[in-house]
Amino acid sequence: MSDQPSSPPALRDVLRGAISALADAGVPDPAVDAELLVAAALGPDVSRGEVQTAIIRGDAMPERAGEALRAMLRRRRDREPLQHIVGAAPFRHLTLRVGPGVFVPRPETEQVAQLAVDALRSAAEPEPIAVDLGTGSGAIALALATEVPHARIHAVERSDEAIVWTRRNVDAIAPRVDLRHGDLDAALDDLAGTVAVIVSNPPYVPHEAIPRDPEVRLHDPAAALYGGPDGLDPIRTISRVGLRLGRPGAVIVLEHGEWQGGAVRAILAADGWQATATHPDLTQRDRATTALRPA
Repeated sequence: MSDQPSSPPALRDVLRGAISALADAGVPDPAVDAELLVAAALGPDVSRGEVQTAIIRGDAMPERAGEALRAMLRRRRDREPLQHIVGAAPFRHLTLRVGPGVFVPRPETEQVAQLAVDALRSAAEPEPIAVDLGTGSGAIALALATEVPHARIHAVERSDEAIVWTRRNVDAIAPRVDLRHGDLDAALDDLAGTVAVIVSNPPYVPHEAIPRDPEVRLHDPAAALYGGPDGLDPIRTISRVGLRLGRPGAVIVLEHGEWQGGAVRAILAADGWQATATHPDLTQRDRATTALRPA
């Protein structure tokens, strides 16, 4: 009988087993998640593409990486968000640090950010001002700061847990963003009447509409999900705050649920905003509404 240690398993076989385990747990897109988890287990700078290349080469899975992967797979089978496990989430051209206590940015919000970027680029001022209300991970504010570098970006977050992640992302990506910890009603009062673009991805799930996905239901912070009986209470607040902060002709950009466009337009119009319009996301579902502050 040979005393030689067994050879490490082929990366191809490890990936196949990971896909099967995640599929059995009902995880959506198990192949994508498995490749990303294998990449994270192999090292912090290993990409999904490098995993695919390593499989083609016939690489083996190092023992320590295999142990890390098994721990990650247990967490993902329990439906902990993939982004929490790997500690990062992509957003447009950025990679954001995320984890428990902060809302994980979604792909549909990228189009909301694009509306804000376009409005900010169109502003006439040499250094137009934008505010991101309830910034969470900082996704929209950091997209604005990096894609419209001549603008001045301010962001506010109320949650004690979320702002830990916001500060980490701001410090790493765009330290010039003015990040404030406080309530939307008062945190930016010194900017009243000066802001060109007001943008927010607020909580907008009605209290009784419990999300189906366990990743959302069990792990996203409730304060970032639920917006009152009809889901629109934060938007009512942001509409009024936006009117106070905005200069004449300012643009407001609000993310909302796919069935809420008409109600959001009505709220904005009743407060005095003009030219309300609802815009679809990449799946053609209504996702954001814009309006102009009257002159």
